Amino acid sequence: MLDGRMRDTVSRGFAPLGRALGRLGLGPDLLTVVGLLVSVATAVLIGTGHLGWALLGLIVSGLVDLLDGAVARNSGKASPRGAFFDSVTDRCSDAVVFGGVAWYLAGESAYLPILAFVAAVLAMLISYERARAEGLGYSAKGGLMERAERMVLLGVGLAFDVLVPVLWVMVVLMAFTAVQRFVKVWRQASDLPPLPRLLTVRHRRDGAAPLRDGERTPVFARWRETRPSASARREARAARRNRP
Repeated sequence: MLDGRMRDTVSRGFAPLGRALGRLGLGPDLLTVVGLLVSVATAVLIGTGHLGWALLGLIVSGLVDLLDGAVARNSGKASPRGAFFDSVTDRCSDAVVFGGVAWYLAGESAYLPILAFVAAVLAMLISYERARAEGLGYSAKGGLMERAERMVLLGVGLAFDVLVPVLWVMVVLMAFTAVQRFVKVWRQASDLPPLPRLLTVRHRRDGAAPLRDGERTPVFARWRETRPSASARREARAARRNRP
């Protein structure tokens, strides 16, 4: 929710700093690595009970995560490789931070770490839904509990030492967000005809997109070129609703 509504505003606000860091020779990949290392340190601080310092680490890692994108966009270094690297490190950061929370809660109860584990799984599921949907040409953005909201809630939990109530709220809202994204993509996919060629082609062993014999273009890439436009899909949806 915050990621979608505030991203453009935040990007414009960080643009001057991104240009300045780019002129200093700091690359986006370096900042991405720094952000991951800060997240690891934050997880250790949470696990050892230094919640105040952990809150500071969470804020710093969030700022660095914003800066790497600003540097990439404003220094001409934005690339698919960088976007992929940033996405992977974001998932690693989420995992280690929730691991730190589980470590901290293990001192209170043998069962509370399970709550942190469930939160981590739901965070990964939400991110996977978006990545898989975009790989198929759909949109799965949005939802009540995206990454920005998770970090804000976790910060509240660290600031007031109320991690357990915050985790319960987070788990419920993340589960709702996962359902939101699933339904959104399901509806988009339901507007299209079946794709027998795509379903019958075997995937390559390395997990890449399926290819037909003698061709180098993925089947789903060729399908996306011929799929109906957004307006055509909306018209088809409206026609089905009005059907007696």
